[in-house]
Amino acid sequence: MSSFSTSSPSPAGRYVGRFAPSPTGPLHAGSLVAALASYLDARANGGVWLIRIEDIDEGRAVPGAAETILEQLDWLGMHSDGEIVWQSRRKDLYQAARERIAGHVYGCGCNRREIADSRLGVGPDGAAIYPGTCRHGLAPGREARSLRLRVPEAGEDLVAFRDRFAGWQEQRLALESGDFVLKRADGYWAYQLAVVVDDAQQGVTDVVRGADLLDSTPRQIYLQRLLGVPTPRYLHVPVVRNAQGEKLSKQTGALAVLPATQDNREEAAVAALQQAAGYLGLQCAAPASAITSLSAFWQQAVPAWAKLLAERGAALAV
Repeated sequence: MSSFSTSSPSPAGRYVGRFAPSPTGPLHAGSLVAALASYLDARANGGVWLIRIEDIDEGRAVPGAAETILEQLDWLGMHSDGEIVWQSRRKDLYQAARERIAGHVYGCGCNRREIADSRLGVGPDGAAIYPGTCRHGLAPGREARSLRLRVPEAGEDLVAFRDRFAGWQEQRLALESGDFVLKRADGYWAYQLAVVVDDAQQGVTDVVRGADLLDSTPRQIYLQRLLGVPTPRYLHVPVVRNAQGEKLSKQTGALAVLPATQDNREEAAVAALQQAAGYLGLQCAAPASAITSLSAFWQQAVPAWAKLLAERGAALAV
């Protein structure tokens, strides 16, 4: 079994970012915005950009989807600066991390209906708040279905951090999430544990992703503290929504970002990137006729991102 430890794929102090798509379908407009933001932030900071395939939920992974995403990123001109990591191949690391914090973990026998019926409400991310039913042991006749992490008691549970885009954030874990799952009832490791282990093991210094994950960040920071690993800087960009106001995703009918033919691949790539840049508010999001090559797009997009973040940082400091 592998032991869980941190590592750094780049010189000390250098920026390390990552894009971590779930292979539930091809890259679409919403996921492209997150990919573009993470890539631009790494390039603007002279750093390393890594790709990680988050296929820990193997039941949802679509065969061939990861390969399609990697191919799409390739023709968009976004290439990983290191080995591509697959979560499904790193289960021993998650087990080692769980053993490191064994004193904070317990078995839970509750199902989703029982948690929903507890009437404690839902947290900021819409998930039901766990009422702590199994916190002090399983009831007679119950068996553990999942593993949960015990969070601090109310009054000691505040986690706060400064997001580089969204500003100051605070969350009280006991009141707004409750003890959260590390290993699910279906046997898969939960996202919260896997992402913390992977970011630490890969030496990630900066996480740039969609704002739909903003409310998960306090749980991840708490896990980082328990594991004794560094906390990255965070930057959450607004998520792309459809006409109904829903987050754009495979489930809400998002279309794949794909070139029409081999002949117009670069043209299609530039158009897709400019659309994503426009959503991020970058000044390089001019009509397609103004930028005709990938190299020209990247030459304009990197300094445009740096300027946008500088302006954002100045606004947050007021």
